[in-house]
Amino acid sequence: MATATLARRIGDAVKQAARKNSGGGWYDPHMAAASRAIAERIPLVDLVLEVRDARIPLSSEYEQLRNYPSSSRRIIVMNKMDLANRSQIKFLNFLQAQVRELKKTDHSSYTTTIMLVGIPNVGKSALVNSLHQIGRISAAEKGKLKHAIVSPHPGETKDIISLKIGSHPNIYVLDTPGVLPPKIPDTEVCSKLSLTGSIRDCLVGEREIAQYFLAILNLSDEYKKWAKLAMHENDGIFVDDKAECLSSSELDMEQKRQYPTDHTQDFVVHGIRRTLFETISSFDGNVEDEKGMGRLIETQFTALREAFRVPVELGEEAQNKVAAKLLNLYRTGRLGHYTIDPMPCHTQ
Repeated sequence: MATATLARRIGDAVKQAARKNSGGGWYDPHMAAASRAIAERIPLVDLVLEVRDARIPLSSEYEQLRNYPSSSRRIIVMNKMDLANRSQIKFLNFLQAQVRELKKTDHSSYTTTIMLVGIPNVGKSALVNSLHQIGRISAAEKGKLKHAIVSPHPGETKDIISLKIGSHPNIYVLDTPGVLPPKIPDTEVCSKLSLTGSIRDCLVGEREIAQYFLAILNLSDEYKKWAKLAMHENDGIFVDDKAECLSSSELDMEQKRQYPTDHTQDFVVHGIRRTLFETISSFDGNVEDEKGMGRLIETQFTALREAFRVPVELGEEAQNKVAAKLLNLYRTGRLGHYTIDPMPCHTQ
């Protein structure tokens, strides 16, 4: 299958980059030091929250906890369910309930410490900040809030940071740097980590990763949801989620009121979805075939360059800009929600 071929290609590129890089590609000395520091603290905390990416719940497993002996004090949290960190209040209540259960069996300490662990860019710091904000407000505590650094790029958290998220009982959460294993033998896992942003784009190249995403999209049914965004040939009316109908002149006026170079604007996102729907729907080849998939992806890159308004004069760099913009929309959920890992049939 074409996706498997692209996955192998990306995975091999990641491995090759890791071998060439004296720092191990993604596993640099800083990550190695962070891994040791986390391992030393795990036995000392009351609860361990393993944060995983819901898009890749198996591939984002934190390897250091694979043989963690105390399963009763380990909680797996699926983050990025909708790429928007929701339901943190309920989650904080859940954590407080877990802490109260711990206190029933352990009365030695009034303070509970929770450690968040996970691979890079899985959303640990964003989750910590939300819990910290909600915890401080609910406890009516005043003072300047201390925040963990949140970034769409992996490796932004450099040290273990302690933040208070609850009182009565006191609950402190430790935000830790994202850690990957020194070696990832599975090439497909490497590809999924690259697509979701856990491995730096520069190790593979944004164009290759964007092609991998397009292959996944082309074989899914997600694009079919965008059929209503198609331009009606007879009446020239554009249909989107916000307006029932706009004429072409009205649409132009609406677009001029927005920023034409910002590819996150709604009208641009609708245009990208429409472009992808039309290119897939009109394709007369076999997407299951590697050559057919390659031909479709090449057509899509050309169409997306126009939809993103990337000047053709940029030449080869235009492809890179299209890839970067496309990946941004995927990673922020603007192009739908995907679970890439194959899940067992009994999993809910």
